[in-house]
Amino acid sequence: MATLTTPLTGRTRVIAALFLIIGVLFVGRLFYLQVAQYGHYTALAAATHTSKFTLPATRGVIYAKSSGETVPLVLNEPVYTVYADPQIIKDDASKQKIVDLMKRVAGGDVLDGFEKQLSNKASQYAVMARQVNKQQADMIKAAKLPGVGTQEGQKRVYPEGGLAASVLGYVDRDGQGQYGLEGALNSQLTGKPGLRTALTDVLGVPLTVRSSTDVLQAPQNGQNVVLSLDRGIQAYAEGALQRGLKNADATKGSILVMDPQTGRIMAMANMPTYNPAEYNKVTDYATFLNPIVSDPYEAGSGIKTLTMGAAINEKAVTPSTQFTNMGYDVIDGVKIKNAIPTEELGPIDMTQTLQYSLNTGVMFALKQMGGGQINYKAREKLYTYLTQHYHLNELTGVEQAAERKGQIFSPDDEQGNNVRYATMAFGQGFDVTMLRAASAFSSIINGGTLYKSTLVEGQRTDDGREVENSPVVEQSNVISAESSATLRQMIHDARTRTFASIDKPGYFIGGKTGTSQTIDPATGKYREDQAIATYTGFGGDRTPRYVVMIRVVDSKLPGFGGTIAAQPIFADMSNWLLEYMRIPTIK
Repeated sequence: MATLTTPLTGRTRVIAALFLIIGVLFVGRLFYLQVAQYGHYTALAAATHTSKFTLPATRGVIYAKSSGETVPLVLNEPVYTVYADPQIIKDDASKQKIVDLMKRVAGGDVLDGFEKQLSNKASQYAVMARQVNKQQADMIKAAKLPGVGTQEGQKRVYPEGGLAASVLGYVDRDGQGQYGLEGALNSQLTGKPGLRTALTDVLGVPLTVRSSTDVLQAPQNGQNVVLSLDRGIQAYAEGALQRGLKNADATKGSILVMDPQTGRIMAMANMPTYNPAEYNKVTDYATFLNPIVSDPYEAGSGIKTLTMGAAINEKAVTPSTQFTNMGYDVIDGVKIKNAIPTEELGPIDMTQTLQYSLNTGVMFALKQMGGGQINYKAREKLYTYLTQHYHLNELTGVEQAAERKGQIFSPDDEQGNNVRYATMAFGQGFDVTMLRAASAFSSIINGGTLYKSTLVEGQRTDDGREVENSPVVEQSNVISAESSATLRQMIHDARTRTFASIDKPGYFIGGKTGTSQTIDPATGKYREDQAIATYTGFGGDRTPRYVVMIRVVDSKLPGFGGTIAAQPIFADMSNWLLEYMRIPTIK
């Protein structure tokens, strides 16, 4: 039987050609997508289901010493930030589930107004709670609510409570160090966060870390620091200050203990104080400051030891040099008196000048540096010692935020006249911080070396290895070793003649009172009803092992605050240190 064929019509041929063309285009497109563009779309798919996440760096731990051992003062514990992506939250019912979960699990840790942020569709990141603990974070993760995630962070923990609070400072909710050491060394302690990739689901929630190769950049943990603070000395210093302020009917004061042979600070405390773990409860922000480094003031008679050191080093006077004490002196028509009547004592030598804290005596010493009178030569020499030997007008660079420097008028300045320099000789008319004053005092009794003040003794690696910093000399030959030995004996003799019965026998103790008037900001004049009391002293065997400086700001006791308010705190601290440091008696 014959087969019949129907010839293709023109229309059929066109349709067949179109199908052929479409087929070729389709196959070509598949080839382009699956072969030519394979790498592009593979990367695009990976990017769609792979996200980058920050790997937080661990903030450096802060350690202190305790009888030779290293103990932590500040540690870290993991905490979590809970966030949501409002663009993923589809409806009010989903939003309400999140709100109910957060209030039930996070409670008081939720942020005010977080519910409103969940409705902000222009945002992809709404923080709902900060610093929730691991148990709370695990409960939130277990709920598997779309758009909700957690991010690990850290919170500072203070195993010693409020110990050394004004020295340490605190870390705020954003992980930034504030005040004290945390503020000064924030970048060093913070470290650098790392970066990793992770597979995520369609909601952007991490599923798992695939391998160690997914870490793009490892975090660099912050540096652990070991402080020169001694836990035992710090604790006793805070107690001694608290007791002393109570006995002096005062509320504000400071205590500083340092090693005059290295510049290392062994204790530093202020009252009032606070607990760094509860910094948000502080209402007076001045409490966060460390007045020892941030509050320059007119230091008063403690500066007489520095003036005497300059005069002795210049060979202008000796310990036995005498002058006729009339109880006052007149400088350029201005009468400047002693704080106490001593006219009946007759001729006074330079050691007695320190013993009785005579303004007239140090003015006499200043005159001798000018050839017999207070003039430009005398002013220039004292200015040189205060600024280029003692560095009283400079920052120490100690590891504390908000350090301020003192102000000293140059002899070339209009205000740097003879009268001002006469008062500067006994600590009025210029500003200095406690730390600078104590450092300068250390240099005149340690042989003449000014060490850089420091709170950081070294670093500690994560495996427990410690690297100790060497002491840094800021100024050598502040005064000669011979002048230092002479002055040390004078300061010892001055204290012994007044407070011998208070000190433990068998040791070499010395010190100087200071009572300085304060200026009324309303009038610009000195107040008669308020003075700052200080005492600066040293102790040890023949070698000074510690320097202690006390400041009492608002004592209400009558009389001279340096003697009745500050000195008893020094005696308490000094006698305790002799035993704690196991300093041998003088043979």
